[in-house]
This record gives sequence, C-alpha cells and structure tokens, in this order.
Amino acid sequence: MTDAATTAGPVRPDPEPPDPEGSRAPRVTGPEPGADGPPPALSPLEDRAAGALVGAAVGDALGGPAEGLTPEQIVARHGGRIEGIVGPFHTDWRTARPLAPYHKGDGHITDDTLMTHALVRVYETVRDHLDAYAVADHLVPDLIGTPRWIPELEAEALPLQRIFLAEKWIVARLHYGHADPREAGVGNIVNSGAAMYMTPVGIVNAGNPDRAYAEALDISAAHQSSYGREAAGVFAAAVAAAFLPDATAATVAGHALRLAKDGTRAAIEAVCDVAAPHTDYESALVPLRAAVAPYDTVGPDHREPSLGARRPSRVHAVEELPIALGMLLVADGDYRATVLGAVNYGRDCAAIATMAGALAGALNGAAAVPAEWSTEVARASRLDLHAPAAALAAVAREVFARDRTRHLRHAQSFGALLTGTLMTEASGR
Repeated sequence: MTDAATTAGPVRPDPEPPDPEGSRAPRVTGPEPGADGPPPALSPLEDRAAGALVGAAVGDALGGPAEGLTPEQIVARHGGRIEGIVGPFHTDWRTARPLAPYHKGDGHITDDTLMTHALVRVYETVRDHLDAYAVADHLVPDLIGTPRWIPELEAEALPLQRIFLAEKWIVARLHYGHADPREAGVGNIVNSGAAMYMTPVGIVNAGNPDRAYAEALDISAAHQSSYGREAAGVFAAAVAAAFLPDATAATVAGHALRLAKDGTRAAIEAVCDVAAPHTDYESALVPLRAAVAPYDTVGPDHREPSLGARRPSRVHAVEELPIALGMLLVADGDYRATVLGAVNYGRDCAAIATMAGALAGALNGAAAVPAEWSTEVARASRLDLHAPAAALAAVAREVFARDRTRHLRHAQSFGALLTGTLMTEASGR
C-alpha cells in the first residue's frame, strides 16, 4: 500500500479455562542470545509460522520500491527484472512524487508489515480469537499510542503517521467517530488494506481455513466492506490452508476458491485457470494481468485509478489476492520464484508479495526464505522478524487448547440434548 505509553483497553474476560488441563501452553521464545549448544528444533507450527511472517515481511520489503509501476517500467529502471533487494525507484525519494516522503527499497518494510506486526501484538494481548471489537480495543490504541521505528520514514513515529488512508479510516471511525466496530468498515476505500495484514489470523487458525475465513471477516468488518473484506477472509483462509500437513500450492488455491464469494471467487478462478500452464513468472505476467483485469476496479494506470475504483461491488475483486495465488501456482509454491513473480508484476506489488510470501513461507517453513534477504531486511528495517512468529505460535497453541475445551463442552451439552430426546421418545411423551 502507498500513502502519504500503550493505551490498550482491558481484555474482555473469558469464563473458560485456557486449555483442558487448566494451564497455558508454554511460550516459545527461542534460545537466549549466546546460549550454549544448538538452538532447539522447531515444531512444524513454529517453523511454518516463521515462514509465513518472515516470508510476508521479506516480500513486502522487496516489493516496496516497485509499487505502482508496470513490468516494463521495472525493467527500464533496473536493467532487467528485480532479483532481490534494490534501492528506491527515485534516488531523490524525500521529494519525489507521488511517493514522498517514503524511503521504499533498501530492505525497508512498508505499512503492510507494520500492520501485520500490530495485529500480532493484539493476539499477544487477547490470547484468543479476535473480532471487530478487538480492533477498537487494542489495534487502534497501538496505532496511535506507541511510537515505533518506521523504516520508510527513517524515524521513530506513531504508526498512524505512516499507514495509508484506508487504515487511517480505522482510527477516524473507531477512536473519533465511535462507530460500531462491526460496521465501521462501511464507506471506506474498498481495497486490499485489510487483507494485507491477515497472515496472523491464518496462523492462529493453522490447518482450519474455514475458521480463519470467519475470523478474518469479523476482524476486517472494522476496516473494510464488500470485496475488500472478502479478500481479507479468503487470504486468511489460504494461509491457514497452507499449514495443512499435505498442503500444496494447488490445495491452497483450492481452499481459497471453495470459500470465496462473488467477484472474488470469479477473479481467483480466472487467474488460477490462466496460471495453470505457466511454470515461469516471466511468461505469466501479461496473461495474469489480463485475467484479473475484468474484476479489478482500479484500471490500467495504477497511479490514476478509474472513476469506479475502490467502490463496493459484488462482481469485482481486489487485484492483489488473485495475483498472489496465481504466482504461487506458477512457482508451484517455491518461495523465491513466487515472491519475485509478485514483485515484478508491479502495481500494488508490495501487498501482492506480502501475501505471496506469507503463503509460500507457510507452505515451506522458515528455511525457504533466502537468508540473504531476511537478514538484510531485518537489519535495514531494525526489526526482529522471528520474534513475532514465535510469540504468535505460542498464542496459536493456547487458542487451540481453548477451542478444544469449548468443543468438548459443546459436545457434552449436545450429547445430553440427544440423550434427553431419546428418553422422551422412549417414554412416549
């Protein structure tokens, strides 16, 4: 996306125990710096959570300097396709328009990752499933109450001072307008703003795409409506599907198609059909754009959206999610090829590469993300890319334990109802 002491509210009480044993799952924080011996082996959950979150951040950083451009403009600027971390498109990034004052490139993450990590912090606080009220109670205070290092500004600032207009809307509607969180997204720009930071929802619901879809729809009600909200739900579901033990690029796309509605489903289907015969992103760039164009409201010039751009519709879709899935299919899940395809697509390629990187990372684990990229992005952005993943995996364990308790209680209650019915029938009453 492009643009121009924490005051989080109290955690709502949960009457149920965190897990059937009555104790929380241990937090996974990794080895202490300088600890003796090799680091402990990560479980698949921790490994793939790191793959998803680190992969998303690296994709975001690689895509930032190419945002808004066409594939042809990318080639002209770099003398070929982008193959890794590059500098800003404009060397005079402080004054160049329309990007100023953002230092995109050089390994800097954008607002996609800022929002993703903010949502991770909400999960760390609530330690359970989230809803639209969690956005009002926790995400908004985080955005306006705690200064953080903003790589594109090369300064410490409130996240509110970096996020795009569609995300500033959350603060205006919830903090100042006191809107019902479940309705606050109505009237906002319809775009990929909510979808871009839904990776944590997929991780917390790892292996359960249906639950991830429902939770993301609830959360994003505070931010988006129409196909922008639908994209958030489908992307979260795709991330959750990537955690399934037998997951492949094709099965991830299959779950996305199964759950998607209206124009979002049609756009994903069209892109997936076109992606099928391609095995190299270079040959797929033009066909994928042609496939999604009928559903995209922005139009051919990403810097000058059409009059009908970003308005609610049942027949349109955001461009970013279908293209991310398309690149995942073209690369057959390979992280490097998936992300580079997303980056060189141009347009809103930071968001596309964020989503594509999350999906490929979740499929393959942390080792799939090239270390030369992740190390430099972490250094340049002054971020620990692995700590949020470890923290969120611990939350996911706790939430699963809570869900198991809730399911057992429901099963017992429903079983009693069935038994009561049988007894009534047997007595002839």
